[in-house]
Amino acid sequence: MAKRPTRPVNDAGHDDGGDESLERLRRHLAFLGLTHTLDTLDDTLARALRERPGPTSLLERVLGAEAARKLEQRVTRRIDGSGIREHKTLEAFDWSFQPTLDKAAFAELAHLDFVGRCDDLVITGKSGTGKSHLLMAIGRRACEHQLYVRYARCVDLLDDLHAGLADGTYERRLKAWARPALLIIDDVGLGQVKKRDNEPTAAHALFNLIDLRHGKASTAVTSNIALSDWGRYLGDATVAMAILDRLAMLAIRIDIDGPSYRQHVAEKRASAKANKKPAKE
Repeated sequence: MAKRPTRPVNDAGHDDGGDESLERLRRHLAFLGLTHTLDTLDDTLARALRERPGPTSLLERVLGAEAARKLEQRVTRRIDGSGIREHKTLEAFDWSFQPTLDKAAFAELAHLDFVGRCDDLVITGKSGTGKSHLLMAIGRRACEHQLYVRYARCVDLLDDLHAGLADGTYERRLKAWARPALLIIDDVGLGQVKKRDNEPTAAHALFNLIDLRHGKASTAVTSNIALSDWGRYLGDATVAMAILDRLAMLAIRIDIDGPSYRQHVAEKRASAKANKKPAKE
């Protein structure tokens, strides 16, 4: 029996007799938004011609690569929208500098089960001990798991809510901050909290937010001051106590009793500068 003649292919591995089919395929991919597959189509077809995988294997490879790219883009959008501007990871944390910290406990937190349980997290300690690094790292991990995360310094969050009092958008802003699966409120105790006459105190604004989220979503907080000083800082001791009552009920508490890493780095730089030998004339 005579063999069917092999149709010529061009240098990219395409069947020269199937240019119309190829153009239709490109249009289909563009319409479906499969941009990665469209961008790599020539390479995919050339590789298929070389390796001749089975149809299921080829389809799985193509769709797997497309799905991986979509996931990467989705995670990037989650991180960009979270407000986390620094690339912090648990792997990059200098655990040797804070030997009293339980590394295993943070590895467990990174599994994000506490977010699923709607538990809160409160980390205290003086400035520079790594609180922000650790929470940003957990926040990025949550974004990688496609959870809705928002991060803000406490003063910035309160400024945003107070701005809503001025332009009539307070309720909308409050609901927006209440929505994330994980809300990270960093640096309670740092920065000047604005106080205005005839307006609710910062404590009232923060209470309204924590009360909306209580038992429904996880809130992670770092504090550079003792919890007993929150009333003075936020402007109302009674309301601050109500905030802490809600946080403490479901909170995982961690205190970092260690030195300041920023101060350590500054001292090392100063020492290196002082010991630097002058250049020879």
